[in-house]
Amino acid sequence: MTGDDPLEESEDGTPLPDGGAAGADGEGSKVPRADGGAVDDVALDPWGSSSVSDYRKLFEEFGIEEFDEVLEEVPNPHYLMRRGVIFGHRDYRPVAEAMREDEPAAVLSGFMPTGDPHIGHKLVFDEIIWHQQQGADAYGLIADLEAHAARGMSWEEIDEHARSYLLSLLALGFDPEEGTLYRQSENREVQDLAFELGAEANFSEFQSIYGFDGETDVSHMQSVVTQMADILYPQLEEPKPTVIPVGPDQDPHVRLARDLAERMRFFKVSKAYASFELEPDERALVVELYERLEPEEFDDDTLRCTHVAEALAETPLSDLETDADTLSSVLTKLEEAGMEPIRPRTRFFDRRATDDAFEALIDAIDGEKRVYENHVDAFDIDLAEAEELAREVEVDNGGYGFRPPSSIYHRFMTGLTGGKMSSSIPASHISLLDDPEEGYDKVKSATTGGRETAEEQREKGGKADECPVYELYAYLLSGDDDEFAKLVYDECVGGERLCGDCKEQAAELMREFLADHQEKRAEVEGLLEEAEIELESSRRR
Repeated sequence: MTGDDPLEESEDGTPLPDGGAAGADGEGSKVPRADGGAVDDVALDPWGSSSVSDYRKLFEEFGIEEFDEVLEEVPNPHYLMRRGVIFGHRDYRPVAEAMREDEPAAVLSGFMPTGDPHIGHKLVFDEIIWHQQQGADAYGLIADLEAHAARGMSWEEIDEHARSYLLSLLALGFDPEEGTLYRQSENREVQDLAFELGAEANFSEFQSIYGFDGETDVSHMQSVVTQMADILYPQLEEPKPTVIPVGPDQDPHVRLARDLAERMRFFKVSKAYASFELEPDERALVVELYERLEPEEFDDDTLRCTHVAEALAETPLSDLETDADTLSSVLTKLEEAGMEPIRPRTRFFDRRATDDAFEALIDAIDGEKRVYENHVDAFDIDLAEAEELAREVEVDNGGYGFRPPSSIYHRFMTGLTGGKMSSSIPASHISLLDDPEEGYDKVKSATTGGRETAEEQREKGGKADECPVYELYAYLLSGDDDEFAKLVYDECVGGERLCGDCKEQAAELMREFLADHQEKRAEVEGLLEEAEIELESSRRR
């Protein structure tokens, strides 16, 4: 997902790899890494008005997790992961585990065809292809409905740019025989799913998430629901861990898709301690008392709701990790339950199940259970087993059984002229369609993190962490060679590498990359023609 498309990499660009944060390669040496961690004082906007200037606050403010914490669990991690270009994730562990265990998994990302693909988009291409190579089902889509609705692109323009994106994706290694390519406007399954998802979303939610107002056209809102369907599309045949590679500006889409995946489920599975429902904060309070109190303190052999209520009423609020409203609510529920025992159980709550599915669930639960009007409490099944059982019953009875989609987040590339990389500023970015000589010239003209004089550079070293040219090495030109990326970094900050020579080497490598990529684009023309994707829109011109 990107500033142009929720399923593509954004054009915004800011900071850059920090050689200080290190990750070990196979021989224990350090690989230059990207500085991790805050976001500007704006809401993350999938359509490009937000930019990230400090990635650390994304962890604090939006709940994105640091990718370093899951890196060791990833089989054959891509160099973008090793170098910290991929810096964060949401719930990526199930995807990593599935790939390790050779179990079903999927990756999906897409591209809003509003211009030529550039080196920033290559990050997403690489992430899709790498996951495909690790055994995941790979999906690449053209977000043509969004391009038409949100950007006003004509269908002729969309067709031209869509073809170009697909050629680059294939040239970089996407296997169309093993993967799936489609465009939103031609995929009826996606559109049907979008309709179903739309019944679970509302305008006030879109206002809160995206800032939509009375001036927002309906097609734009519809395109968002279509993107939610795109994200969940890989799970239509079977539920499986699915990752969406995005820039952090696309996180609102990921969060909404995760919420909708849960809302579409027949059953909610959770831990419970009595027949009534508790909110998470309330449950934590009851658990605290359950683990601390002994039935004998109340002349009973069983801990009961009234006992917990009595203990809570006698405990000063300052000694409890809760607030007055939560405490009051819990006390009311406990007192109403009276002598009902407090007893851990796993709860299957009926969200939107059919009558047949609810009956099938009751039959499928082994061991002791209690059946209520809207839920079933089971006492001999743990949470993980219960979640799989609920999903199995749902799928067998016509439900989707969606797993919440995962995501990984990559850094924005810095423009060659400094600041943001923008397709509207040709000198700031390199298109994958640029003439190799033009690519060479752009790198030679790029801003660097060098000192004012060669003498000062040798004495103090360069500022690789602030250099768009070093970023080219880390993100692209070093390829899978961590030792080369580290050498460039070390020579720069050590004062051995001067900017003129460094830019010359980078420019030569860029020229070679573009020439090679464009040669491969020509070679895969036939593959694209044979691929099962409509290259020309059937929409009215």
